[in-house]
Amino acid sequence: MVEDHDKNEEILAGKHSVLEALRAGRTLNKIWIAENAQKALTAPIVAEARQAGVIVQHVDKRKLDQLAPGVQHQGVVAQAAPYAYAEVDDLLAAAEAKGEPPFLLLLDEIEDPHNLGSILRSADCTGVHGVIVPKRRSAQITATVSKTSAGAVEYVPVARVTNLGQTIDRLKELGIWVVGTDVDTDQDLFGSDIFTGPVAVVIGNESKGMGRLIREKCDILLKLPMLGRINSLNASVAAGVIMYEVLRRRRTLSSR
Repeated sequence: MVEDHDKNEEILAGKHSVLEALRAGRTLNKIWIAENAQKALTAPIVAEARQAGVIVQHVDKRKLDQLAPGVQHQGVVAQAAPYAYAEVDDLLAAAEAKGEPPFLLLLDEIEDPHNLGSILRSADCTGVHGVIVPKRRSAQITATVSKTSAGAVEYVPVARVTNLGQTIDRLKELGIWVVGTDVDTDQDLFGSDIFTGPVAVVIGNESKGMGRLIREKCDILLKLPMLGRINSLNASVAAGVIMYEVLRRRRTLSSR
């Protein structure tokens, strides 16, 4: 039988998700580890949990399957405090604290939690200061997102906004260039020199792309060159390509 857990608490699943949550100082109430889990994989989690004073229980794997249904938990599940979403101002403050021009991602109705998790993982690797998602019609932070992000969700702040269009207007007022991605535009991603300044890159929905209003609000539209017969990439793959191009441009500028 599954233990009751507070609806205001969140389930994390997977060794990377749980380990990075511990290292990031997130409040965990309890960790469950499968009795047949490999000790070499779970030892770092047990050590971090002991240091943080978090209870660890070794249980039958079936209990973990019940706690995190449908998630590949790798024999590790934790009960955590609810994910703390950031404010847009927090993302801008993070850029200022690093002395860098803001580099933000705006996700226009990304619905697949696996895509959101993959985007967060790439965002952490490329120095994105934060991700902005709408409160409606968008994937939110869940155990699946945390697992897919390999724990990056603990390090990349995510802000939820009621109106993405109004958020774009505000960012533009602050001098941040809003860059949209569109297969039907003429300008090539690799031919633009916009990425060395303050930018917010919009990634559209998996099937529909960017909404019409969001598209119209972008300062510039860029496309990824396509040389094959398939003219589009998975949303998280496209986002990763763009993020690394921003990183490349900024590193090239700083090395001059």
